[in-house]
Amino acid sequence: METESTEIVSPKEGPRKLSSAFYVIYAAGCLFLGAISLQDLLLGNKWSFALALSSALSLSIRGGGLGSYFSLILSILGFSASVYSFGYTRDFKVPTAFAILFGIFLFSMYAVFFSANVPAFLISWETMSLASYFLVISDTENRESARAGLFYAVITHVGTAFIAAAFMVLYFATGSLEFSAMSAALKSSDALRSTVFVLSLIGFGTKAGIVPLHTWLPRAHPAAPSNVSALMSGVMIKSGIYGILLVSLDLMGGGSLWWGVTILFLGAVSSVMGVLYALMEHDIKRLLAYHSVENIGIILLGVGASIIFSANNLPALAGLSLAAALYHTLNHAVFKGLLFMGAGSAVHSMHTKNMEEMGGLIKRMPWTALFFLVGCVAICALPPFNGFVSEWMTFQSLVLGIKTSTVLTKTIMLLAGAALALTGALAAACFVKAFGVSFLGLPRSREAGEVHEASLSMLLGMGTLALLCLLLGVFPGYVLRVISSVPLGGLGSVQQYAPGNLTLVSAGSSSVSPAALLMAMLVGAAFIFVFPLLLNGRRKSVIADPWDCGIIRLTPRMQYTATAFTHPLRRIFKKIYKPRKDVRIEYTVKPFFVREIEYRSEITPLFDSYFYRPLIRALNHTALSARRLQSGNLQLYLGYILVTLVTLLVVWG
Repeated sequence: METESTEIVSPKEGPRKLSSAFYVIYAAGCLFLGAISLQDLLLGNKWSFALALSSALSLSIRGGGLGSYFSLILSILGFSASVYSFGYTRDFKVPTAFAILFGIFLFSMYAVFFSANVPAFLISWETMSLASYFLVISDTENRESARAGLFYAVITHVGTAFIAAAFMVLYFATGSLEFSAMSAALKSSDALRSTVFVLSLIGFGTKAGIVPLHTWLPRAHPAAPSNVSALMSGVMIKSGIYGILLVSLDLMGGGSLWWGVTILFLGAVSSVMGVLYALMEHDIKRLLAYHSVENIGIILLGVGASIIFSANNLPALAGLSLAAALYHTLNHAVFKGLLFMGAGSAVHSMHTKNMEEMGGLIKRMPWTALFFLVGCVAICALPPFNGFVSEWMTFQSLVLGIKTSTVLTKTIMLLAGAALALTGALAAACFVKAFGVSFLGLPRSREAGEVHEASLSMLLGMGTLALLCLLLGVFPGYVLRVISSVPLGGLGSVQQYAPGNLTLVSAGSSSVSPAALLMAMLVGAAFIFVFPLLLNGRRKSVIADPWDCGIIRLTPRMQYTATAFTHPLRRIFKKIYKPRKDVRIEYTVKPFFVREIEYRSEITPLFDSYFYRPLIRALNHTALSARRLQSGNLQLYLGYILVTLVTLLVVWG
């Protein structure tokens, strides 16, 4: 007797396979566009394409130049994020819709970098903003995601308004919407150029997360899925840096000394304030988001120094500073993408972003812990990883500010160098906390003791970026060769800072070889392992519990918490943090026998409390007052029309 067997297929299997196909296409597309961008830079290829919408309006794209460098960065992170998304999105409720939005977001960023005229740029920019908004609120059941998405949408459209205003001024000054024509014809007054600079700095600075325009960033990044957070933090906020460079250096060819001083000041404030607020965070994704503010500040230090050197007629140092900024743009995309993916793997397994509930993850997620550790070392600018080279170049360019002509600029650049040094020290402390509390020690919750390693595709995505962190740090000369091919701000002279041996980078009178540092570290590590064997011979290894001070066994409560780790810094910077604490004590017999102590501490968000909340209250008050104009009285409305007509007659008469 024959029996008919029926295969039961999960209803999600079809959409899951379709979404996986999308990610394959995205990964392949990123590789293709990355190869095109790299070829454009190294061979000097320039191509363009225009789609005519009418006799007076067209959408133009172009290859080569600054846009190709940023599209190369996007290709690197986009490929890794697409591979990572295979496993990360496996349990999503609507994986196909999410994958389509992910693709729109990814390729709209390519469109921004390849845009050759104002209409193409603004349409691509708005598409990128809307796609990222829908990805932030993709968890429709999470109220936090909805509020973060709304705040992000409002802020990003305020920034877009300033960008559109800057391009309108450029259009009226040059009579063209094409970037190439603007660059050739823009010889207007300094007042007009400065107006464009201020408008573009506010507009693009909003997207970049420059202090005090950064408040959307620690809200939106934690709310977004981690593969999206990696792209938003690694590349999307860099579109703000791209916009600042496009308008200030490419279209207007640089500017006054005060442009550079302004950018340098904003960079120093952003780097220090970003890392200070990151130190106080227990939400691992908010911590990483604040570090994006910090690293945007470091990039701006290089950009500001470059403009100052140009104003002082020091083109070689201007090229060095700008190269440091572009190098750090690439480096930050790689290690911040890696960190968000590593954090996403932990959050994906534990379903919490609170580091206080993690601990001991290295035992059950060893590969994720290793990759996250690589990202931590890289972002702390420690050799031999990539963050070291770009921050070292930035620091050297700021120290070389003593070659400028005025005492004021020398002082400003040395103070910016001090801010960078302080930022580096605080970043190291922050990531000791982030890695130690999350991955070391004992599990602090039941979920932490039951986590599992990330899927193979997630590990491949992280592993690719971890390997790049090492390669970009050991072989900086190859990166400088690519950067030197960008036709902008004296970058053609950057190749001299990678003389002969491509593993050597020089700046002024000092130089460093990351490859030599790596070899020295490997020799030192080998000596540490070999020397005890030579001294004592082979001995049997004994595995035992750590010393527990005579206590029967260690418990998670005996470990340092994230709050306790940063308590000394909270006291040192209390003028900035303005901490508030609440202590509640319950006694069995007062005051001798304490039953329970509850301690709560939080900091005051400086810019939210003293800038945005008063501004929002003022806007609400104005809106409520304006409601009186809409009274419902027909005679009053007729009066409005009469007053308007009389005013127009007077003005036009």
